Amino acid sequence: MHSLWNDTEAATFGTDPLGQRVYTSRLLGRNPELVLHGGGNTSVKVAEKDYFGDDVEICYVKGSGWDLATIERAGFSPVRMDALLKMSRLPSMSDEDMVLQQRAAMTNPNAPAASIEAILHAILPFKFVDHSHANAISALTCSKDGEARTRELFGKRVLVLPYVMPGFVLARQVFEVLQGTDLRKEGIEGIVLLKHGLFTFADDAKSSYEKHIELVTLAEEFLARKAGTSPAAAPEAGKPDLMALARLRQIVSKTRGFPQIARLSTSDAALAYSSLPNIADCGARGPLTPDHSIRTKRIPAVLGDDHGVSIQKFADDYAAYFNRHASGQTMLDPAPRFAIWPGQGVVSFGDTLKDARIVADIAESTAATVALAERTGGWNPLTEKEIFDIEYWDLEQAKLRKGPARKVHQGKVALVTGCAAGIGFAIAESLAEQGAQVVGLDIDKDIPSIMAKIGAIGIVVNLTEDQPVQDAIDFTVREFGGIDIVVSNAGIFPKNDNLDAMAQGDWDRTISINLTSHQKLMNKVIPYVKQGVDGSIIFVGSRNFKAPGPGASAYSCSKAALTQLCRVAALELAPWKIRVNIVHPDAVFDTKLWTPEALAKSAARYNMTVEEYKTKNLMKVEIRSKDIGNMVSAMAGPLFAKVTGAQIPVDGGNDRVI
Repeated sequence: MHSLWNDTEAATFGTDPLGQRVYTSRLLGRNPELVLHGGGNTSVKVAEKDYFGDDVEICYVKGSGWDLATIERAGFSPVRMDALLKMSRLPSMSDEDMVLQQRAAMTNPNAPAASIEAILHAILPFKFVDHSHANAISALTCSKDGEARTRELFGKRVLVLPYVMPGFVLARQVFEVLQGTDLRKEGIEGIVLLKHGLFTFADDAKSSYEKHIELVTLAEEFLARKAGTSPAAAPEAGKPDLMALARLRQIVSKTRGFPQIARLSTSDAALAYSSLPNIADCGARGPLTPDHSIRTKRIPAVLGDDHGVSIQKFADDYAAYFNRHASGQTMLDPAPRFAIWPGQGVVSFGDTLKDARIVADIAESTAATVALAERTGGWNPLTEKEIFDIEYWDLEQAKLRKGPARKVHQGKVALVTGCAAGIGFAIAESLAEQGAQVVGLDIDKDIPSIMAKIGAIGIVVNLTEDQPVQDAIDFTVREFGGIDIVVSNAGIFPKNDNLDAMAQGDWDRTISINLTSHQKLMNKVIPYVKQGVDGSIIFVGSRNFKAPGPGASAYSCSKAALTQLCRVAALELAPWKIRVNIVHPDAVFDTKLWTPEALAKSAARYNMTVEEYKTKNLMKVEIRSKDIGNMVSAMAGPLFAKVTGAQIPVDGGNDRVI
């Protein structure tokens, strides 16, 4: 591990203590082997004048909810030192009182809540304090002889303290140690909290940060010597069993009670970890640091031949674990947050793609560290009771409760075709707005950048070609774990020609795109939708299926046949509880097809103004692409949970249809 300090870069954060604190906090946060996703905390002590001009000593400590990798000045909570020091001298203090008094002692009540380690930061007699959950410190201390080898390695450079609960209990433990220890006189540079993490401190930002890097590096080098020869290379990643992955995601989603994004990692670390001969044992002993448990639970699931049996066993074991240690708490859902798939890698789950990626990062870090620890003395983390106390600690659960309300399609995966513009784009956008992870397929070469605007993924695909369609479906399952919603929208509107004037190629091309491509998509995607969550397939038809016009035979016939395809699919998939419906838009003019010139020409043909023409339905309302998008999103949601085989017009009322 190397120092990332750069004088030029440091100067851009300002030369004042808080600016330098922001800079070195980000340096810690840049390294996933030190902290991950909100882990760790830092502080700086300064003298300021308050609103009334009086001098006040402040401890700026990382605020709750901020990530060290991206923290800004606003992410630090200014807490009065005198209040924190008074709290440290109390013999006991409840968590609720600690949080309340820290909030009351802040000079800016609009700042985020101070870290639960604020009191500990305050009592350490140095200007800057850095705290991480470094992987190397976990591997060093989470062994049967962890304390002995920590003392052997660091000697008198650090205090070595046994694990206790974070927050006031930990602060009080350090307070009592400091009554008989002068850190400055004794040259102590840090504190190692066994099976938890590392603190370093100094009177300037650079020294505190670089001491941290130096001590972690010593641990890394010690472990490297213990590990000896390099481990065996990870096995080659074979082609993943995507159907088994989709089935696993479905089972975990049902166990958790909500759809989950699932991500399979086949990195070297994940494959090596999942291939350990004793993975069922060492993989289920506990997390790297107790802080991870609120995101990953105490342990992952270790899969066997039958994933359903494995997940049920995990859920049963979790309930038993809860019952062994609970004292009035309400049990959280019993679903795993990641699973070890022996020989195949690690699968991470989350309510959103962001959540799944966070779990995946923690799982990857866990995989590498546990594998190293097993080679250097064995992996012996905290006991399950100690982890339970953190997992069900109200201060940690409060972080989860602060999350936003669930969206309708959160955790679902949606595949939308023909979505580069118009109705297709509006459908993809509406699904994304309601929380779905959308993958859009279109022949337009700009579809990747178009979908990126709504946080979706776009893939260039000619939907009439078999293998590219299969590849796109496989990619979707590989990236997100499955497919729940399919919107089959791709289509063209050929030029109007009467039957005796139509070119055969125009007919063939229209039927190929407007009908056969949809059938091909169904053939390839239905097996995965059967393994999805609350599966829903929606076709986009047209008013023309019921009210055709002269010169539109190819388009009208293709949409009529598409409607029949929908009806057959509804009959076939009902036993699987998969809903299949079709929406029939009409007169949707905010698309690329309808240029101002085309609108004006059509309106003139009816002797209407453009506005009259756009609202020539029975309700005299304009139909927009977004109206179709919102309808399709609703059709894929709980409002239509018991509707299948339906044909829904969105046209403001058409007398020829009614």
